[in-house]
Amino acid sequence: MIKAALSVLLVLVAMSSAKYIPKSGKRIPQTLSRGWGDQLIWAQTYEEALYWARSRNKPLMVLFHLEDCPHSLELRKVFSEDNGIQRMLDEEFIVLNLMYETTDKHLSPDGQYVPRIIFVDPTMTVRADIVGRYSNRMYAYEPLDIKLFKSNMEKAKKLLKSEL
Repeated sequence: MIKAALSVLLVLVAMSSAKYIPKSGKRIPQTLSRGWGDQLIWAQTYEEALYWARSRNKPLMVLFHLEDCPHSLELRKVFSEDNGIQRMLDEEFIVLNLMYETTDKHLSPDGQYVPRIIFVDPTMTVRADIVGRYSNRMYAYEPLDIKLFKSNMEKAKKLLKSEL
């Protein structure tokens, strides 16, 4: 009896730690992911991301980071390993990650720093009301803020449904 229970427990643990695989099957990793989610389909440019968000009626998540920034690297590790985040981004969002600033000043309402995550709804409105926990870097997240980030993703989805 105990051996059977342990076997079931081992199977459940193994399944829960498996890497997220999209419904459509494993995808070839994109170089555009830059390690933030190899199974996600990332837009190449801000303009393309806005087009996809509008045509698919999905919120856009814009992630600003730098390859050699220690804060970006720490967040990327947690972000890419969280199956819940990866699944929600794959199914409910348009995603774009940038290592440079855009000409759209709405994407840097409180300055240009990394990592910074901004949500944009399909009407091309930057959601300045979806913020992290820091008053001096309102759109910054750290690895310990993953729960808040998930909550903000849910908020972006809920605002999409209630306002559009």
